[in-house]
Amino acid sequence: MSVDRGWIDRCVVDGYITDEFMQGVEEFLSLAYGNSSIVYEGTIKCPCAACKHRKYLSRDEITVHLYKKGFVPNYKLWTVHGELCISEPSSSFSGTVRGDNPYKNMVLDVAGPKFVPDTERIIEPEEPNPEAARFYSILRDADESLWTGCTKHSKLSAASQFLNIKSECNMTEACYDRLISLVKSMLPKEEKLAENFYQTKKMMKLLGFGYDIIHACPNDCILYYGEEDKDRTRCSKCDHPRYEAKRAFGKNQKDIPYKVVHYFPLTPRLQRLYMSENTAKYMSWNKKENHASGFMSHPSDSEAWRHFDRLHPLFAEESRNIRLGLSTDGFSLFGHSAVNYTCWPVFVTPYNLPPWMCMKEPYIFLTLVIPGPRSPGMDLNIYLRPLIDELNSLWMNGTQTYDSFNIENFNMRAALLWTISDFQAYGMLSGWSTHGKMACPYCMEHAKSFQLKHGRKASWFDTHRQFLSLDYPYKKQKDAFRKNVVDKDTPLERLSGEEVFARVKHLDQRKFGKAHGKQKTIGQGKTHNWKKISMFWELPYWQTSLIRYNLDVMHIEKNVFDNFLTQLWILKIRLKTIQMLGWI
Repeated sequence: MSVDRGWIDRCVVDGYITDEFMQGVEEFLSLAYGNSSIVYEGTIKCPCAACKHRKYLSRDEITVHLYKKGFVPNYKLWTVHGELCISEPSSSFSGTVRGDNPYKNMVLDVAGPKFVPDTERIIEPEEPNPEAARFYSILRDADESLWTGCTKHSKLSAASQFLNIKSECNMTEACYDRLISLVKSMLPKEEKLAENFYQTKKMMKLLGFGYDIIHACPNDCILYYGEEDKDRTRCSKCDHPRYEAKRAFGKNQKDIPYKVVHYFPLTPRLQRLYMSENTAKYMSWNKKENHASGFMSHPSDSEAWRHFDRLHPLFAEESRNIRLGLSTDGFSLFGHSAVNYTCWPVFVTPYNLPPWMCMKEPYIFLTLVIPGPRSPGMDLNIYLRPLIDELNSLWMNGTQTYDSFNIENFNMRAALLWTISDFQAYGMLSGWSTHGKMACPYCMEHAKSFQLKHGRKASWFDTHRQFLSLDYPYKKQKDAFRKNVVDKDTPLERLSGEEVFARVKHLDQRKFGKAHGKQKTIGQGKTHNWKKISMFWELPYWQTSLIRYNLDVMHIEKNVFDNFLTQLWILKIRLKTIQMLGWI
């Protein structure tokens, strides 16, 4: 193509569009649509002076826009549409900005805007800085064939697929290393496959898939985190040592902590949603999409979402700010084996994406792994500290993020709207004990539960009638429920966040840690059932949230069903034992 594109500035002469300009537009469209990597469902980014590469339009629409408004000023190197190549000085690597290689595109997405050529300048040759050198290194791996003549796999694609197999098949490191060794022996001599798991991880680390290791007291008292505690060698609450005792013969033995928590920072994972055009264009779906009134197809249709937007208009004004949900639950690593070990992962989900994306596995982010063997219980607070600090930072300060779809930087903020859990985890997250006669978090101290005469357990029989309308026939029935009881009560009003916080802020601070034994706050079980002040109250907006905790009804139903079947099974075994003993 001709380098001289002066015709871009000669769009209209004497009130008419010039033939030269029309031919140039056709030339541009032919080049752009010839690059399949920038075409999305028959549309490309419009380079007119009004759209400025921000909108995807069809070929005919772009033609009209260019005839009416002309090109973006000085857009004579069509870099956004795949014309310009980037090259690394003093390096053998060269290639197009975007292409058909998905692994190269993945690297470019991770690298961010600093390595995407500017549309109005040519990259001057200079020595790359360390960050750029890292980028070029992993980009070379994406292009470098696994061996000379190999057309199906590059060095990066092979490594990423092996790691994927290891993850999905729960492969040990020893097994992975032996498999790699076997595969390498089958390949030609000039093969470039990473030698073992360590080398593979070292290569993939350049993509930024990192995490933080935080030591914890095995009694769940403290995290060795923050300026005050990170350098301690003993727990400040129970005086338990941080590290295991070294063996007498281990002179160079490393310090081994008793308990390790893995924290996966949330901010880079949220930023990555905007690094790829495939997800960035959907991150404003909740604001731009027209929702049918009266139907709920997405959390943005809920009153809680709209209530939050009304109270925080500055946050709601930027449609790219992210709304989050948090969920956690314990699971046994070893299934139903005799080993009693419970692990608690904490997940965070962004709700900006449309319904067919936001609850899919790639967009459910693991942020925290709390090891066992015991459940953290009410000591969950100490493990949430890094996440709460990061959520506070994302709300108060935000973080500079590049939007690859709109081709601009913006200050991304995030807010946690609610949590999702079963009933047991609800107690751990909220601080309201889900045991005893005041277990109901809705009725609270007004609960109508009673204690069974012989079993001494709390019963919730016939406590649901107060939620029925006054003219409902069940309200007046004396024989179908508790004998001679007529329910005339109306449903209780739900407390607002401000009202709940007014109750909990005066609670005496709980001493976290299993070493302190069972603890009760003043009045617990008599006037209230609060066991602690939840960590979420530290979020500035938490009091204003309409719904702070969501119960996973299907999960709770499954737990009830499992417990019911277990009780029947135990009863059957006991009955058989009694019959064998001849007691009946």
